[in-house]
Amino acid sequence: MQDLEYGPVEFVLATYDAAASPAGIIDAVLELADAGTVRLLDLVDVARGEDGTLRFVEIDESSISFGELDLAEQGLVTEEDLNDLGDRLPPGSAALLLAVELTWAKHLASQFVAAGGEVIDSIRIPAAIVNEALAAGGELDGVEA
Repeated sequence: MQDLEYGPVEFVLATYDAAASPAGIIDAVLELADAGTVRLLDLVDVARGEDGTLRFVEIDESSISFGELDLAEQGLVTEEDLNDLGDRLPPGSAALLLAVELTWAKHLASQFVAAGGEVIDSIRIPAAIVNEALAAGGELDGVEA
């Protein structure tokens, strides 16, 4: 069986206080990368000005310093991706858009392919929604992708 070169990739848009450093977000991802759970492919700093204009900067061009940061596929995030996801940011906010490969799922996807199948859909439910629903004793009925 030949393994797939990449596993599933997820875009994560993580907001942070524009007046502060987002280093804690990066530290969390790097901790998972060091454990082999994810691989950081691309990273873009995104901000929406008070006037609503969207600004995005590839991390290698940014004044934000994270030290040794190995981006496996820099440029994977497109301008279209940034505009689509950036629409979710309110004026005056900042976020990091991370493209992370879910390396834990790469072997599973390879096994599916070897068995003649393929993953045709995957739905991610944000942790806040899961925790809120289950804390209220509810179910995740009606969750839409």
